[in-house]
Amino acid sequence: MEPESGGVVRRRLQKTESAEMRWVVPGGANEDDEIESSDDGGADTPAAASGSRGGGCSDEDDGYEEDEMLRQRLVRTGPRADSFDVEALDVPGVYRHQEFTLGSCIVLTLQTLGVVFGDVGTSPLYTFDVMFNKYPITAKEDVLGALSLVIYTLILIPFLKYTLIVLWGNDDGEGGTFALYSLICRNAKASLLPNQLPSDTRISSFNLKVPSVELERSLKIKERLETSSMLKKLLLMLVLFGTSMVIADGVVTPAMSVMSAVNGLKVGISSVNEGEVVMITAAFLIVLFSLQRFGTSKVGLAVGPALFVWFCCLAGIGIYNLRLYGSEVFRAFNPVYIYYYFERNPTEAWMSLGGCLLCATGSEAMFADLCYFSVKSVQLTFVFLVLPCLLLGYLGQAAFLVENLDKSQQIFFLSIPSQAFWLVVFIATLAALIASRAMTTAIFSTIKQATALGCFPRLKIIHTSRKFMGQIYIPVMNWFLLVSCLAFVAVFGSINEIGNAYGIAELGVMMMTTVLVTIIMLLIWQVNIVIVLCFLTLFLGLELFFFSSVLGSAADGSWVLLVFAAVLYLVMYIWNYGTKLKYETEVKQRLSMDLLMQLGCNLGTVRAPGIGLLYNELVRGVPAIFGHFLTTLPAMHSMIIFVCIKWVPVPVVPQNERFLFRRVCPKNYHMFRCIARYGYKDVRKENTQAFEQLLIESLEKFIRREAQERSLESDHNDDTDSEEEIASSSSRVLVGPNGSIYSLGVPLAEPGCTDNSALGSSMSFDGSSLDNELSFVHKAKESGVVYLLGHGDIRARKESFFLKKLVINYFYAFLRKNCRRGIATLSVPHTRLMQVAMQYMV
Repeated sequence: MEPESGGVVRRRLQKTESAEMRWVVPGGANEDDEIESSDDGGADTPAAASGSRGGGCSDEDDGYEEDEMLRQRLVRTGPRADSFDVEALDVPGVYRHQEFTLGSCIVLTLQTLGVVFGDVGTSPLYTFDVMFNKYPITAKEDVLGALSLVIYTLILIPFLKYTLIVLWGNDDGEGGTFALYSLICRNAKASLLPNQLPSDTRISSFNLKVPSVELERSLKIKERLETSSMLKKLLLMLVLFGTSMVIADGVVTPAMSVMSAVNGLKVGISSVNEGEVVMITAAFLIVLFSLQRFGTSKVGLAVGPALFVWFCCLAGIGIYNLRLYGSEVFRAFNPVYIYYYFERNPTEAWMSLGGCLLCATGSEAMFADLCYFSVKSVQLTFVFLVLPCLLLGYLGQAAFLVENLDKSQQIFFLSIPSQAFWLVVFIATLAALIASRAMTTAIFSTIKQATALGCFPRLKIIHTSRKFMGQIYIPVMNWFLLVSCLAFVAVFGSINEIGNAYGIAELGVMMMTTVLVTIIMLLIWQVNIVIVLCFLTLFLGLELFFFSSVLGSAADGSWVLLVFAAVLYLVMYIWNYGTKLKYETEVKQRLSMDLLMQLGCNLGTVRAPGIGLLYNELVRGVPAIFGHFLTTLPAMHSMIIFVCIKWVPVPVVPQNERFLFRRVCPKNYHMFRCIARYGYKDVRKENTQAFEQLLIESLEKFIRREAQERSLESDHNDDTDSEEEIASSSSRVLVGPNGSIYSLGVPLAEPGCTDNSALGSSMSFDGSSLDNELSFVHKAKESGVVYLLGHGDIRARKESFFLKKLVINYFYAFLRKNCRRGIATLSVPHTRLMQVAMQYMV
């Protein structure tokens, strides 16, 4: 095969019939080599860790592939699997479900009580107090009506909506608002950030076994979401609003739970005043958040038995009051008492809805904390333990109220038998402290998901368990929640005012969950439209009715929570907006393959012996920062590897499966793309020598597998032609001890080098020889490995609007400066580190 004239390699690209465009190089490069294309319209071409698959296709092959694709469409929609994606599926644990023995189920049940159900379990401490705070009880019918409201709120929201429906909307075990959003984005490509690859997360595909009306509707919704930028932005805004309410909920929950428990001291000790209650609450909160760092697994197992005792106390006190005051309150299971309640006191009943909702607090925690446990463990624990104990507790308090209509505050503590008062107060305080962790752990999970989707600044995340996936601790968020909690306790000072703010936060999250689950029902589950409308009408209508009640009392001080949530919303929106602009700019400015081919295999400079690891965030194409290195450095390494860090949804990725490789440009360029995969609990603090050794070994495996598959394809096609190798000499180069590269007096190479130019006699390379290529890798490794890092500064263009300049140049710049950098965990010696600054105008 003759070299191209003029030093400019002109490639004749042939497109294969595939759902995703694939490019092969029959010209100056090896005909069997597939290279990456940086054209915006095309996708990366997989030469993969499993080897290159390429070559021309005959007409018969094209017809066969068309028939094959038609058959595949009956099973799955979407593009053909990328080689990176195929290899990502080989990571152990991606599709494996955790096996639970009897012993582990008992442990999980105790942990579930301590982590998930603490919030809803302590709601009897304050629900009736807040409900009857606005007006006095005048008749026992008011008690029965309020009790009936509580009973059916518990049945409809925590039990029916969350336990039986929403929990199944998890994203491979992850729960919460962002899990629902992630599930939608993966199925409809609704994310605004254009960096999605099928291998980023496990893809849920449509099973087109039987055509149906639901399937046709689902495909229409999918197409509408993918083509409408307005719908994508609206969906993201709803998700960010729900997430801000989750964080606000995590601030109010500890304040409400702990203060309601400490209020029991006022019943036992008459001299305790409100100010002392606030001080004791603050002290408990400081201790609580200080213990958070020990992790969900350790703390959850330690406090699980305590929550079990608490639920037994609720049931026991309820049974005691029912036996003492009678079982008349069981009539409240008849929903007609709700009608009588609103008919007799419409205004008072409507105002009490905000307090009634507090019996369902913690429902979102059941879903958001799902990543810590299994769906069945949460469902069984709630149905057979939590719900019965809660119902008995509320029935007992109502029985006490029927006979003591004048005692509408501190109802729980007044209904405790005197002999067990202080013991129950101690258990209630302990349970309240445990309950305060429910939304805190939910927030950690939500922040992790938001960060992965580019909607929250990067923070340090610590994985606290090697046995169960997803158990994490975020130090910065933990202390931020503590400070916010103390501020709310000091500002509000009583559970009645905090209770209204609590209702606003809970309802904000619940409404967003209802909307997102409705979309999932239509798009993914393909449920009958009648069932979907029933779900949406019942739960969204019910939540809006509750929301109208709590908003009516917002002027009393709850507006502070709304302002707090608005600030959080702006932080997340600005981060997502800036991240999106930065990534889009990097994609637009990436180097074209035509430019690299024109520069030739020497890249228009001297190729010095050694390996350069260039870290970047792009999953496709050559980043613009590489061009910055070419123009800044006097020489470039003989081998370049573009390293992209990717998080895989498994706890740990084995070291021998850490890397995926692909060629960039023809062989004689010696350029590769590497995706380094890490699991949730992997800590990227490997010794640099061990990291480099593992990377080189993985690269060698890739080269051997690529050569083996090419040989098999060559034998299959009876292709025995071989390429001529042209050796030429280049300049002598020197790598200094600090990683700098120096040329020894020979001018830079001209762009028009021949295709198979080598880098000196000591680095000669025969493109058809596997041994020579492996020898080339070894000699480059012996010459040294240098880490090439780019630091990008984001600025708005001069012609941009004032608001955009304010957001990008100040707010987003502030967040980037103070968040955790993507390469923060790299422990690279400074003598082997090169960093180039680059400004992106967005």
